[in-house]
Amino acid sequence: MFVKKFNKIILKDLSIYCNSRQFNKIFSRVISSPNVKTHDPQDYIVKSPLRSLVYPNCSVDQYVWADYKKWSNKVAMVDGISNRSITYSELRDQCRALAVRLQTTFNLNPNDTIALCIPNSIEFPVVALGGCEAGMILTTINPLYTSDEISRQLIDSGAKILFGAASMSNILKEAVQKVNRPIKIIYITSTQSEAIPADGIRFDELIKTDGLDLTSLKEVDRDNNSVSFLPYSSGTTGLNKGVKLSHKNIIANAFALRTQEVDVTQDAIGDHQDILPCVLPFFHIYGLVVTLFSKLAQGSKLITLPRFAPDTFLNALEKYQPNALYLVPPIIIFFNNFGKIRPEHTKSVQYVFSGAASLGTGDMETFLKIVPQTHFIQAYGLTESSPVTHCMPRTSKNYGSVGHPIHDTESKIVDIEDPEFRGIGPNKTGELLVRGPQVMVGYHNNETATKETLTADGWLRTGDIGYHDENGDFYITDRLKELIKVKGFQVAPAELEALLRMHPEISDAAVIGVPNPATGELPRAYVVAKKDSKLSEKEVQDYVAQKVSEFKRLAGGVEFIDSVPRNATGKILRKELKNRI
Repeated sequence: MFVKKFNKIILKDLSIYCNSRQFNKIFSRVISSPNVKTHDPQDYIVKSPLRSLVYPNCSVDQYVWADYKKWSNKVAMVDGISNRSITYSELRDQCRALAVRLQTTFNLNPNDTIALCIPNSIEFPVVALGGCEAGMILTTINPLYTSDEISRQLIDSGAKILFGAASMSNILKEAVQKVNRPIKIIYITSTQSEAIPADGIRFDELIKTDGLDLTSLKEVDRDNNSVSFLPYSSGTTGLNKGVKLSHKNIIANAFALRTQEVDVTQDAIGDHQDILPCVLPFFHIYGLVVTLFSKLAQGSKLITLPRFAPDTFLNALEKYQPNALYLVPPIIIFFNNFGKIRPEHTKSVQYVFSGAASLGTGDMETFLKIVPQTHFIQAYGLTESSPVTHCMPRTSKNYGSVGHPIHDTESKIVDIEDPEFRGIGPNKTGELLVRGPQVMVGYHNNETATKETLTADGWLRTGDIGYHDENGDFYITDRLKELIKVKGFQVAPAELEALLRMHPEISDAAVIGVPNPATGELPRAYVVAKKDSKLSEKEVQDYVAQKVSEFKRLAGGVEFIDSVPRNATGKILRKELKNRI
């Protein structure tokens, strides 16, 4: 039991939009004694070595806007393609205007669900925070989805309104038609002159503030344990599941990411303003919480990019000179292989934060040769934990590790065959379990999956395989469901993939298990060779055979492909590769 010492800082200059009840709920900050007990010998629970926090008791929108008046005239967001920009004051007013109209024009009630299906843009936080302020639940949809995929999420989430890109109007209308209940579509345009369907509603009409009383929003009595966002898990091994995240879940992560122990950015003060290119999709929890909500709460300038493309990404780096990059392994691998990165692209970058999928030590070391002045930080998390649970210290050189648990987070490694989920101690491989304030409420409309994933005492089964060392640093080796079983041995695809990418003629690789009557499975590699490479299947197999045990060798074969199929955050879609067998 730890004695928490805290000082409450009452924000005297709250927004005019914050009523007295909201005022009494908002911010308290804490400084407490370090949690020096990092290990429970009875169950091998590794506790965070960081101080405990007292989290703001408010809604997500209140958290984001609590300090905005300090930087109200600074630019909040810039469209990295068109160079459109918006200040914090303008963004705040647009969010409020949309919130008012969601309640009045559309007669939505608290806890109704709205859906958002657009690439990264200035409009994204307007819908996300405006909907939150009106008391709605937001479900975010991948804009690359087909009409069938969109309709499934609309049906499962119960969304009543769909905000979507006007350029996707045909797909959106098809999706709504398959739902078999009325859903209004609000079209978000990239320019004021862009056309929308005749029966559509223009988004830009809903965010106008002229003649609108911004203080007329109906008060919503919200419990911070209530669901605020409903992202859908990535579905690398099956159908997507709606993840119920509360205001408390998301704020716990955003607040922890703002502390000096974890954060790589600072609040905007005076002339200082951090600049970050936002290429990670906001519809995914990494982009939504780590690069959107947490950085808007600090007054950062966010440069939105609708998707990763080498030219636009490098142009944004050179033009805006960001001081931090939030990336995923495929982008880091791109840096390592592109060959056209110049000092002017990265000279301002001080920190690089990587997450969403595992990255090999060799990949990181290669990256640091290209951008040597940066501090590289690898973190770990998942949609079900809002997302971050582990993070490397800024000064760490232990590049193979995802670090230790962040504030108020506990972790343990358990034997995958143990129904009691007991910790197994240092340097033993098993499934990673985590527990903390960021862990989800549960899965939407799926009580069975919730019970399979959340234990009775609050542990989240991550489905990831790894271990921790004596210092409490964690290492992720692979996904539980993706382990390849060879004669009773377990082969981690990520280990072989990292090894393959170290070959001078290989730019990317993925490994799966293929059925074999004698061994159960055999590892099979899908390899992306570098331009003009003459690599053969046997050369790749021999390269791996020299470096691993016999049961890990690529006895299932090697196939050369143009690109490794991945989802929006870089996780390999192994089910697509299995369909090639």
